[in-house]
Amino acid sequence: MAPKAGGTSPGGIHEYSIPFADVGDLFKKYSLQNPDKLALVDVTQEKSITFGQLHAWSNRIANWLIEKGVNKGDRIALLSEERLEKLILWMGIWRAGAVCCPTNVEMNISYVAEIVGHLKCKLALYDSELDIEKMTDGIDIESIEFGDWSNDIAGDPNSNEAFAQIAVINHTPECDRSYCETDDATIFCTSGTTDKPKNFLIDHLAHWSFGMSTIDQIGLREDDNTLEYRSFGWNSPQGLSLMPWLATGCTLHIARRFSHSNFFDWIKKYEITFSAGIPTVINMLLDRPTGVTSKDVPSLRLMSSSTAPLNPERWKQFEETYGINLLQFFGCSEGGWVCGNRHYAKKYGTVGPPAKHQEFLLVDENGEAVPQGEEGEVTLGGPQCAKASMTAEGVWENLYGKRVRLGDLAVMDEDGFITVTGRLKDLIIRGGVNISPVEVDNIIMQHPKVYEAAAVGIPDPIYGEEIVAYIVVRDGEKLSQEEINSHCAKTLADYRLPKEYYFIEELPKNDRGKVRRPDLQEMWKQSQELN
Repeated sequence: MAPKAGGTSPGGIHEYSIPFADVGDLFKKYSLQNPDKLALVDVTQEKSITFGQLHAWSNRIANWLIEKGVNKGDRIALLSEERLEKLILWMGIWRAGAVCCPTNVEMNISYVAEIVGHLKCKLALYDSELDIEKMTDGIDIESIEFGDWSNDIAGDPNSNEAFAQIAVINHTPECDRSYCETDDATIFCTSGTTDKPKNFLIDHLAHWSFGMSTIDQIGLREDDNTLEYRSFGWNSPQGLSLMPWLATGCTLHIARRFSHSNFFDWIKKYEITFSAGIPTVINMLLDRPTGVTSKDVPSLRLMSSSTAPLNPERWKQFEETYGINLLQFFGCSEGGWVCGNRHYAKKYGTVGPPAKHQEFLLVDENGEAVPQGEEGEVTLGGPQCAKASMTAEGVWENLYGKRVRLGDLAVMDEDGFITVTGRLKDLIIRGGVNISPVEVDNIIMQHPKVYEAAAVGIPDPIYGEEIVAYIVVRDGEKLSQEEINSHCAKTLADYRLPKEYYFIEELPKNDRGKVRRPDLQEMWKQSQELN
């Protein structure tokens, strides 16, 4: 039986400040209250849609999908960069009771095709600017392109373009479908912990709980204007921006990507009150000062920082430079917000108390809870957590009701604030993107002159971490930085390329023959001290 708002989760009882509702009921309510209020604003395309229009179009899209044979629970691949049309279609997919699969198109395009194939999607809706043949290579799937949306688009049932087909569909009567809290909602990729990222399936209750935790952390209201410039294919923007917008009826502004030169112009023009942030953006704004202060952007009361650790000194420096309140959060793909500082309480150097709807627990190596003040591994449970995960090979694992072990170490202080002290994993977090060093190792070792290689993360003032690689060259061979970088660049995206390559005689290993990456990081640190 599906849990109700304020009902049971796999871990206990959760009371929600805003009762759960589906998009059909929400848009109907907002369109009756104020149909002309802006719902979504695309600051890159400089176009928008009101709640009245969104109510009508989400019904049209749902009815169109139903006419095309989409059943409740069917999966729809939504292949697009960040644009207004992506979120309009997303709302229509949910309105039809279907599952949205916003696969990240930024990754290696061959992985997109593989993921879509594993997900067994009923239909693919794709941005007309993208190469659908490569994204669906080897998959038997109906694919329909979409271009620009406008409320007065000319309808044409014979068109190959989605919005032209949808425009001829009546938005009344109301679509008769709805969904409950435990119905599947979204399947999304991780930010790339391996070369072929995992996918997680979450239900509507997980989305709602994530959004409610965000509202608690930032104090969001219906009169807020929020800004998001990250990919909605990731869980973090879904929970930080999409769900609070749905739950409160505020106005959500989106950009295709962050722009240093346009950021504060957007804040001023659209009177943004809250903006998403990541350490890369915070560091960029500090290292390339804009001259803007809070007096120039009086509407902006708060920014967040998440997806990677933020140095507490940089946190303080940002607030001193810009006069803008900054809150550090800590989240993960499989569980949403883990912890978060609050608009009413924060501590520098911490990630705040556990999120409101997160069943957080620090445990020892035996899985037993550690006393407050002692270091333990972060584990999660409750309604925010994913129902299932899919490996890069397409194998599903049921996670419902299971506690998640993150591999992060942390300590809770006497006030309940959490400080992350380290990671059990070797992941490199560059600019908020998780990068597996093994992936980089494997690409380097494909070069015929390379005997062994190991990549590690090192501190970086802009991206949080950068990648360097240590290489053992085969006997009798010579290899330059330029040659190996050219080799790697053929396969690895720029953000996964090592910043530097170091050639050494042998890699440090343990007695089982495994590379000791911390030794390499210490080696790098010592080399910097000598320079």
